[in-house]
Amino acid sequence: MERTVRDILEATGGTLLSGREDTVIRDIALDSRRCENSALFIPIRGERVDGHDFIDKAFEGGAAASLTARADIMLPDDAADRALILVKDTVQALQDIGRQARSERPLPIVGVTGSVGKTSTREMIACALRSALRTFSTTGNHNGQLGVPIMLAQIAPKDEAAVLEMGVSMPGEMPVLADMVRPDAAVVTNIGVSHIENLGSREGICREKLHILDSSRPDAPLIVNADDELLMRIAPETGHPLITYGRSETADMRAADEVTDLSGSRFTAVCGEERVPVRLSVPGAHHIMNALAALCAARWQGIPLETAAGALTSFHGFARRQEISQTAGRTLIDDSYNASPDSMRAALAVLSDLEPSEGGRRIAVLADMLELGPDEAALHRSVGEYLAGTKTDLVILIGRLAPEIAKGCPDKACRSFASRGEALGYLLEAGRRGDVVLFKGSNGMKLNEMIADWKAALGAV
Repeated sequence: MERTVRDILEATGGTLLSGREDTVIRDIALDSRRCENSALFIPIRGERVDGHDFIDKAFEGGAAASLTARADIMLPDDAADRALILVKDTVQALQDIGRQARSERPLPIVGVTGSVGKTSTREMIACALRSALRTFSTTGNHNGQLGVPIMLAQIAPKDEAAVLEMGVSMPGEMPVLADMVRPDAAVVTNIGVSHIENLGSREGICREKLHILDSSRPDAPLIVNADDELLMRIAPETGHPLITYGRSETADMRAADEVTDLSGSRFTAVCGEERVPVRLSVPGAHHIMNALAALCAARWQGIPLETAAGALTSFHGFARRQEISQTAGRTLIDDSYNASPDSMRAALAVLSDLEPSEGGRRIAVLADMLELGPDEAALHRSVGEYLAGTKTDLVILIGRLAPEIAKGCPDKACRSFASRGEALGYLLEAGRRGDVVLFKGSNGMKLNEMIADWKAALGAV
């Protein structure tokens, strides 16, 4: 991005307290330690820390300008010529900058939301669109109230399309994102129970996510998972044209002839009379669903199905999201980035699909799923009920809630531990070469640290 302080003043209605209007801004930073490259620093007031206390550090680090909602900010002498812009609210100002950036970029934008699979679907859509268009997509986890406007500001003039992930955790957040992004098409992957603690129910989650096209043209299509009954019941209420995908025979884009193994996934995409083989580098039936959504988005942009399908082979997944690797004769499935009941079931399906080497077993290391609200115990038990039907040979449970999983699968070999350290000791004792080992739990359970210790211990043997 490249803007001037004058642009920021116009977007935010702010007042320039010091510095020059022609100062060039090349980035936006919320962290005062990452203000190199002539960034605009945006201080955010949090529960424990007020970013305004670090404005001087931001300028020391290379910031070209900073917003402030405090008129009493005093700059050090060596930063007295830096641009300081007074606004009523820094979060609102950041979002106004995002709206300004969107108004300057008339390119087609696909918004992506859902309870599970947003990030993978977003990147599969970007892969498919890149077969014909220069496409920008969300980086990292910039999918919320602060991240989305930063992504909008980073769309380059040369970009021909964009795919933006749009995540919500509280009521009223999606209309704000929708007003900034104004998607030309939107994908809703599914409706699960992530953030149900704040959004009340699956129906509440569904209705919040379906606000994604609130500020879009009436003909903007809603691309939805036809296999999600709740989504299919409520989505027509938006009034937007629906494009459906899934395994249902009635879906506009459906999968047939599915195969998934350690090398990846294969299926046939069926759209009307057209049938196109698709090969993915990532295993898992859920990735087939993500790919179908991407093919719908590409077709909406007029990209031939065969071209888009070929482009999907370039998607290789993400670190700590069902990342598969080999460690000391074991197959590791690292899915430790986060967890919900739906993503836990998807991960267990991948584990069940993969064949251990001779003498090995399928082992699931499962930790607590957090932020599930008053039904958290029942939701963990529901994962156990699903697990009962899988080929998992050994289940290692960690935390306060994970032992509830065992109650749903009484016939499975389950061991529960209060800490990662205890669980690691047992895994090292019980594990053997040829095993396929899945690690899955909420990010706060820090299974990534257990994985590192497990690898280190295996390497020392």
